[in-house]
Amino acid sequence: MAGLLYGDDPEPSDPFPAGPLYVPVRPGPFGCAARLFRTPLGDRTAVGFTSVRRLTVTLGPGQPWIRLAAPALHALTAPLGVTTLTVDPQFTAPATRPTPAPAPAYAA
Repeated sequence: MAGLLYGDDPEPSDPFPAGPLYVPVRPGPFGCAARLFRTPLGDRTAVGFTSVRRLTVTLGPGQPWIRLAAPALHALTAPLGVTTLTVDPQFTAPATRPTPAPAPAYAA
């Protein structure tokens, strides 16, 4: 039996590593970049979903994604200081919309 590599070692509460995930991405000047999110406490986290259906239900049908294994996603986000991976989040807040600037006041 092959042992788990250091990066593949699951947390004690996890029965197995998350494995290949559907990772939301955004277009960038050099290809696509993994989207990072915030936890309820405000910390940055990488996010992965175990199915396209779960990703679509949470982020909408227009959300682009790529397939990455959990260790690859960790390696991608670690240089950015992101050490948390959230799998299958079920709640997201709506995207913020820019508020229009108030009309300038003119003296008559």
